[in-house]
Amino acid sequence: MDNHDRAGQESQRLRAGQQELVARIVHAVQEDGVIEPFDGIHLARASKTLDRLHSVYEPCFCVIAQGSKEVLLGDSRYQYDPLRYLLVTLDLPLASQVMEASRERPYLSFRLSLDPQFVSTVMAEVGYTVSPRSAAVARAIDVSQLDADLLDAVVRLVRLVDTPAEVPVLMPMIVREIIYRLLRGEQGSRLRHLAVMGGSTAAIARAVQRIRQDFDQPLRVEQLAGELGMSVSSFHYHFKAVTAISPMQFQKLLRLQEARRLMLSENAGATNAAYRVGYSDPAHFNREYKSVFGIPPMRDVQQLRQSTGAVAGR
Repeated sequence: MDNHDRAGQESQRLRAGQQELVARIVHAVQEDGVIEPFDGIHLARASKTLDRLHSVYEPCFCVIAQGSKEVLLGDSRYQYDPLRYLLVTLDLPLASQVMEASRERPYLSFRLSLDPQFVSTVMAEVGYTVSPRSAAVARAIDVSQLDADLLDAVVRLVRLVDTPAEVPVLMPMIVREIIYRLLRGEQGSRLRHLAVMGGSTAAIARAVQRIRQDFDQPLRVEQLAGELGMSVSSFHYHFKAVTAISPMQFQKLLRLQEARRLMLSENAGATNAAYRVGYSDPAHFNREYKSVFGIPPMRDVQQLRQSTGAVAGR
């Protein structure tokens, strides 16, 4: 079989897999929203384009069956569709927006949460190792071409929605295959950072975890850099290389997203929410909130409540 024949066969397999994935997600998610049929597997449907959603993405692998989506991290934009997948390998405060969706052709997507320990296990099984010295710094998010083998594993995983009795046996096997194929693919080195126990990427992962845990406390960059064994300039450089934003911007986004959640789900006032997420000056909070979400906090929350498609989190 020559290269032309292989390409044609790959294209046919991709089309068949996309058609089946569309049909199965439509059957599983019959109204707009997100379901989690099994732990770590999310299926989503939207019959119209949605307002930009701000949330923290945990490590995950995302495939779109129909439609398209744009994800923003700092000044970087990542758009993906049925031909491309998204991989996130670190907790990141992202803004996302469904770009293509209609009642006739709804946006349909699949998301698999990635457990670092499970990734490490698969790496060990196939003989992949990453030493701290070889762990180059890489942005913790990117989009790549989806191939037929990877899509086939996704489809088989979604089939289990109709056969829940098979989940305990088959789901771990299929997730292991997905991770294996990701490791062997274009983003393999990025995924391997989830399992690295040393080097600057792992240090930044620890910094992200610390900032997330103590987001409402003052951020002392010098102290955090020292604890990680890095100079302040080196810490700033590596943090931005991995997350695309500075540590202070990272904390700001976490605070504002949590304040928005508090106002939406707990009916907190803007001033109360500001204090609870670590702001000492409500006026400063209002300015930063408007700079991220476009309008003042209470007006934003009012619009979200009036919008039928609004959600407070991911």
